[in-house]
Amino acid sequence: MDKIPTYTRTGVVEKPQVRRNMSARVLILCSVTVVVWLWSASRCTFAAKDSVMLPLHAEETLQKCSMLHAKPGPPPDFARRTQSDRFVDGTRATLLKNASLWTGDPLQYEIHGADILLDKGIIKFLGHASEEILANYGDLLTVDVGGSWVTPGIVDMHSHLGVYSLPGLSGAADTNSHKGPILPWLRSLDALNTHDDAYRLSISGGVTTANVLPGSSNAIGGQAFVIKLRPTEERSPSSMLLEPPYTINDTRVDPTLPPRWRQMKHACGENPSHSYGNTRMDTFWAFRQAYDTARKIKESQDAYCAKALAGEWDTIDDFPENLQWEALVDVLRGRVKVHTHCYEAVDLDDFVRLTNEFKFPLAAFHHAHETYLVPGTLKQAYNNTPAAALFATNARYKREAYRGSEFAPRILAENGIDVVMKSDHPVLKSRYLLFEAQQAYFYGLSANLALSAVTSTPAKVLGLGHRIGFIREGYDADIVIWDSHPLALAATPKQVWIDGIAQIENPYISEKPIAFQSLPSTPDFGEQAKVAIEYQGLPPLMPNRAKADTIVFTNVSSVYERTWPSIQEVFSPRDGESGVVVVRKGEIACYGSRPACLASISSLDQEFESFDLQGGSISPGLVSYGSPLGLEEIHSEKSTHDGVVLDPLSSDIPDLLAGHEVMLAVDGLQFAGRDTLLAYHAGVTSAITPPSSRGFVAGMSTAFSTGAAHALEEGAVIQDIAALHVNIGHQGSRSPSVSSQIAALRHLLLDAASGTPFDRVAKGEIPLVIQAQNADIIASLIKLKKEVEVSKCVDLKLTVTGAAEAHLLAKHLGEANVGVILTPSRPFPMTWEMTRILPGPPLTKDSAITTLLAHGVKVGIGIIEGWNARNTRFDVAWAALESSGRISKSEALALASTNLEELLGVNPIVSSSGDLVATLGGSMLDLEAKVVGIISPRRRSVEWL
Repeated sequence: MDKIPTYTRTGVVEKPQVRRNMSARVLILCSVTVVVWLWSASRCTFAAKDSVMLPLHAEETLQKCSMLHAKPGPPPDFARRTQSDRFVDGTRATLLKNASLWTGDPLQYEIHGADILLDKGIIKFLGHASEEILANYGDLLTVDVGGSWVTPGIVDMHSHLGVYSLPGLSGAADTNSHKGPILPWLRSLDALNTHDDAYRLSISGGVTTANVLPGSSNAIGGQAFVIKLRPTEERSPSSMLLEPPYTINDTRVDPTLPPRWRQMKHACGENPSHSYGNTRMDTFWAFRQAYDTARKIKESQDAYCAKALAGEWDTIDDFPENLQWEALVDVLRGRVKVHTHCYEAVDLDDFVRLTNEFKFPLAAFHHAHETYLVPGTLKQAYNNTPAAALFATNARYKREAYRGSEFAPRILAENGIDVVMKSDHPVLKSRYLLFEAQQAYFYGLSANLALSAVTSTPAKVLGLGHRIGFIREGYDADIVIWDSHPLALAATPKQVWIDGIAQIENPYISEKPIAFQSLPSTPDFGEQAKVAIEYQGLPPLMPNRAKADTIVFTNVSSVYERTWPSIQEVFSPRDGESGVVVVRKGEIACYGSRPACLASISSLDQEFESFDLQGGSISPGLVSYGSPLGLEEIHSEKSTHDGVVLDPLSSDIPDLLAGHEVMLAVDGLQFAGRDTLLAYHAGVTSAITPPSSRGFVAGMSTAFSTGAAHALEEGAVIQDIAALHVNIGHQGSRSPSVSSQIAALRHLLLDAASGTPFDRVAKGEIPLVIQAQNADIIASLIKLKKEVEVSKCVDLKLTVTGAAEAHLLAKHLGEANVGVILTPSRPFPMTWEMTRILPGPPLTKDSAITTLLAHGVKVGIGIIEGWNARNTRFDVAWAALESSGRISKSEALALASTNLEELLGVNPIVSSSGDLVATLGGSMLDLEAKVVGIISPRRRSVEWL
């Protein structure tokens, strides 16, 4: 489908704001002139004494030599094209009327009440379409956008779509080769799977373009390719490509056009080291060896061409080239966008030195967790300052990511460095890439730079800023209409166009509050950003206890409290009224109007602190579940976590543990970890965590405070034992069959020795929490529950967690009184057991959460990795926002608090004494709000954050 573009001028399209590539035009003209002159002057070159016959390949060689120094870019007349090379015949022209545009163009980021005309795969007109302009379109599809926000399609600059296909199956595991650390000759195109379930889901999140990279196991992993995500009639990987270099399966170029940009993946640090048992020294020596090889080839080519252009044919033979190394030679010629997976200062500095030693430009550092600490180092890179492609809050999963900061985007931008937010799909799901931009904005990146970070900035870094990433006349018709401001939490596409083709059939649109059509305000994190730099990414996180026993919160807009087993809003001030909450020794003594509550302060409260919440709120602290939070600090460093328990179905249990095979998470708790404390700062005041397991029986979970310093501190351990946890499914290569696992569970429940954890479950004393994703497995568990209940004459407390396909059994789960904890809260088809998800708007009207709730199922939400605990407040808000009003604020808060506590066996009395959270400027569900204090009845204090 790599069609030759047409570039004839029409009266409809005005020239976009793209400068002509005059240098490319001059270079090409001169090169062709030289070739023609050399060839046509004579087939022979005459010297003083003899003549040399030109070889048959002379013309081709001279053309090749003339193009060696040509720089990539669009043809000089690209801006005058009338049709995209990706246009599909028969596509109707579409007029979007009355749009609120965010264009990506710094000259005018926003245009309100605008019309956009899409035709021939490009944006033909932008402004207010007159009848004269529209008269040429007899079959025009008109869509009244109604003032909705419209942006360029999202560009994911770091994705493994198609090479890490979902669901994950061994037959399509093509992300990394393990044939050696240096593999520049490999190409992601050769592994691009067109049947990846994630394409459709990513489009539903507004993603239209992705840079598909090889993985990071190798120092040089191979060549990347940029694709458009829409399905094509050809159904081939090649038909998805956007401006592939050269011809798709060749390395020759058209001598009349500039070459196209190529993309290549590099990686430094832990990943290549661990893959090959190397050190950083080994990796960088491998880099230097590889580039030295490429440099020698480049120099021999340059010397060869100097002789050829001088007519010294008798001194040269065949053109020196090597198919394995040609792409790396192109890097040295400045024709490849190099994307380097690189985290910390030592690796960043190493790679910058490498660029200067071998004189090649670097497009971007990816992941780049410490770039914000060394912006000056990035500016020392050869020829240009690379961009930083970041996660918003995903960090601390390995040592080199430990100093990652949520303030990195703003700090880098303040230092003049281009910021890109990326997914690393499926590490983060490409569907939710916009959420990364929203978080970057929340923590201080400007609104325009945050949106640019997923549109125009990655487009420019990829060398494609002449056709994607902006809403401009003449650009590709990749457009997204949003149901709210794109930086408002849970913003969801109403429709997505790729190459002018609508991608979502019958989209479902959630009803959002009118306020969500405006750019949300965000908290001030300026001081925290400064401290992050001061402490080199590890600022102090322990809370500060209030000096006074009595705290008076003023300007309170709402108060929510636990009223087991739910949450209720107990106070909301009347119009013009100023709400006040008085807290004495960690307990709310009064809430209500200012006169009433201030009168309650007695003479004993002479020393009290007052805090203005500026329209903020007080609500129950949230609970985290699903990750190893509290049991590990750095996932990839074994010495920093409790470890994995032995599995009685696939491991030999030592005699010493006979009769005590069920482990207690409370015995392995670790306090004051960074993920734990960051969760506390985000209003997640407790966590319920089972032992880490890759097998059948995980063990007994425990509930603990995320803000405690150590296990002996008052209120640190909230409940020693909460529930018994079991995993059913394909946990690993050594897992027995699912039927074997269920048979073992049946035996343990029906024949358990008295007083054992399984006996306590069978007696209905504690919940049995089973990790299961697949609907068929969950159905078997429902039947097993009924079997045990009949045998034991008790009501079994059963909770299913994971539960990606639980919505298929919502009615049966409700009837059987089985609770569900969705982990994660927005399921994704990561494995075969998770393929039948309910994706929610815009693909389906209902989400998994709303479907389960509608059938009377008690629902909680969880996470998978500890770093994500801090985002729990946004997860519950998201659930409410996409429910079209079916989930209230109180019900949303319950999803990650009282519902979880009930489902996981926390005693109601213990739950009722849970912490409360004070937020500044809004409620826990608002992007505008900032958590400023924790009210702790257990510790009889207020703590400032």
